[in-house]
Amino acid sequence: MPIYNKLVRDRIPEIIEKTEKKFTTRILENEEYIKELKTKCFEELNEYIHSENDKDAVEELADLLEIIHALAKCHGTNIEQLEQVRQEKAEKRGGFKDKIFLIEVEDE
Repeated sequence: MPIYNKLVRDRIPEIIEKTEKKFTTRILENEEYIKELKTKCFEELNEYIHSENDKDAVEELADLLEIIHALAKCHGTNIEQLEQVRQEKAEKRGGFKDKIFLIEVEDE
């Protein structure tokens, strides 16, 4: 039996059950949950980085967004409040839409 030892989406046990395969799960404590969400974030980011077309890229971005939703909740906020913080930062420092690549800044 393959060993995964990783955080999975909530409906994965239900999906596995339908295949009539045996499996084992456990519920994580909050600190471990945050750690595993961070690990999952790197996993999904890596899959996004290696995506080869727009469809796959969007799928991986959706996975990252799901993780961001979960992490926001872990940190006592929600996606709406997170979006508000994003907008405030964008107003103060801008976003990334202009594709500006900083080369150097003169040192005094």
